[in-house]
Amino acid sequence: MAISYEHRTGVIKSALYAGVCAALLGAALPSVSAAADIAHDKQTFHVEEATIAQIQSAILSRQITVTELVKLYLARIKAYNGVAVDEPQGILGPIKPLAHAKGINALGTLNLRPAARKQWGFDDRKARSMTDSVDDNPAMPDALETAAKLDEEFSRTGKLVGPLHGVVFSIKDQYDTFDMRTTSGADAAYANDRPPKDSTFVTRLRAAGAIILAKSNMGEYASGFRSSFGGTVVNPYATDRTPGGSSGGSATSVAANLVTVAIAEESGPSVRAPAQYANAVGIAPTQELVSRIGMMNIGLNTRVGPIARTVEDSARVLSVIAGYDPKDELTAFGIGRTPDKPYETFTHEKSLKGVRIGVLREYMDRKVFSGPLYANNIDLAERAIEDLRKLGATIVDAPPEGLFTAYIRRYDPGLMNVAWTKMHPELFPVDSAGKPTSDQVTGLLELAMDPAKVPGDITLRDIAPAAFVGESKYGFDRYLRERGDANIKTLDDLINKAKFFDDPYEGGKKETLQNDDKPIVLDNTARLQRRFAIQQILLQGMADLHLDAVVYPTGLLPPRKINTPRDPSYHGIGNYGMWTFLGIQGFPAITVPMGFTKEVYDRAPGKSLPPPPGSGSSPPETAPPTNLVGPVQVKVPVGIDFLGRPFSEPTLLKIAAAYEAGTHHRMPPPEFGPLPSSH
Repeated sequence: MAISYEHRTGVIKSALYAGVCAALLGAALPSVSAAADIAHDKQTFHVEEATIAQIQSAILSRQITVTELVKLYLARIKAYNGVAVDEPQGILGPIKPLAHAKGINALGTLNLRPAARKQWGFDDRKARSMTDSVDDNPAMPDALETAAKLDEEFSRTGKLVGPLHGVVFSIKDQYDTFDMRTTSGADAAYANDRPPKDSTFVTRLRAAGAIILAKSNMGEYASGFRSSFGGTVVNPYATDRTPGGSSGGSATSVAANLVTVAIAEESGPSVRAPAQYANAVGIAPTQELVSRIGMMNIGLNTRVGPIARTVEDSARVLSVIAGYDPKDELTAFGIGRTPDKPYETFTHEKSLKGVRIGVLREYMDRKVFSGPLYANNIDLAERAIEDLRKLGATIVDAPPEGLFTAYIRRYDPGLMNVAWTKMHPELFPVDSAGKPTSDQVTGLLELAMDPAKVPGDITLRDIAPAAFVGESKYGFDRYLRERGDANIKTLDDLINKAKFFDDPYEGGKKETLQNDDKPIVLDNTARLQRRFAIQQILLQGMADLHLDAVVYPTGLLPPRKINTPRDPSYHGIGNYGMWTFLGIQGFPAITVPMGFTKEVYDRAPGKSLPPPPGSGSSPPETAPPTNLVGPVQVKVPVGIDFLGRPFSEPTLLKIAAAYEAGTHHRMPPPEFGPLPSSH
């Protein structure tokens, strides 16, 4: 990119860290009430819904200092980040949801030294470290000290130190921060709960002038919405419902204006699901665009992405964190494939004239998803497509069988070859020893010459993700070796030296780790083959149809009530009712608010598990028995996805920003509004 990483990092490294001195540790700390009364130009600056541009404009015009901004966020954290569920047996026991809870529990660790934390009234559980109670290392400035240093630099020069000067972040606890504990939500007995180094992208954020105010709560080990250390995150729009997993804390901290922006992680739905349920913008970028180094359990599908309240703010963050990292070999694919201008420069166009967008009817087919369970989200998606048309986009609608079905028929058998033949023994029989009894090469060639002979109704919904073995064990143990902790050295240690919560609906985290620890072989060859095949199929289809992007609802289901069963998967719908298949093949996707539900249907424990109306398929045998209950009058957010070719983020940002500007569906959660004395 035109603004090099080296330039960004060189601007302020020494200013932010080398000059932090012991005198700052003893500086007078204002009370929470005083922070809530900060009122520089009350009529023009409000912290609620403030964008990066608005914050930096206020700093440049001296309406507010970075220190005052951090205190405004801390006041909101103090007011709204409390325990969000009833915990009659403590944090590890069963929980009871609370409607209209006073807190959302989005943030776990706060970047405050002990004196500041106590002055603000935050308990010891929010400490930067459980293994360093003194926490007086001057090389580890907290958020207030870093803010003071930024204010000092601005006072001296009159200039911002970098593109994210004063922008306040929460970082998912899956990512390393050298000054705050990092355990991926777990309550594990690390000798030093602080990792030795920042994640690569965290280093870049700090160098750009960002304030890392907190580690966000998360689904433990990147699954669900509850952790043994941080507890349960809830949805700020309906606190008895889930926030989406596993980056729920990141998304809800943005939604409730506890921070400016957040960083999340996605291996399946974990950027876009919580962003959708938080009425926010979430970018799951091209797999190879942002370094994953400094993340617990790196896998082939893991992606680092921002969650923000606007498309432009998410793009501003992406400009800083994107780029080559020699420690992450996948980022080598991105060299020469990023734009010459910052990503935010693509977020200002209002017209989509000349842009061609394909509709993935596979993901909103009313013949397949015909029941009331799905109707609301599909209706909103239809309206969104019409909004795109009004903005000037050319809408390329799908044929009845699906936008990419013809290309799947044409290419999938040959690209998947032996894996495909094993799934179709009726065409490619084998003997008792598994040896082919016919010429499979010729058979595959016949299908390539006449794709109509490919059996079954094949759509994107019908393609299962490829199996993999040992990847989690490899990812955990590699991370722990690189971290070098004296007590937690292996996945075995995480299993045997930790506390785990008890929750029949969220599943056993200890059992999950034990299963991850079983393989003695690492084999993701099928996953790599599937990834290549699907990329080839979609790229060919988009080329033939002259598509710039595709559109579909981010998910088809509302956030479920806490302590109710997960909705089983039908026709390719994944966790949280999300569409995840294309994202895990490395395609970039961005979710943008597209409206709210008026009513929803929920699942409750039942004696039987009928398929959702119109699904036409049987439920998984392992799914717990449930019944549909509803309609229930609930107003919760719904998102729309824009997905494109690898490294097409500029195009996706243009589309998303134009749609955002033309529809204005973002609304803050009404029960977590301005504080009485905040402006």
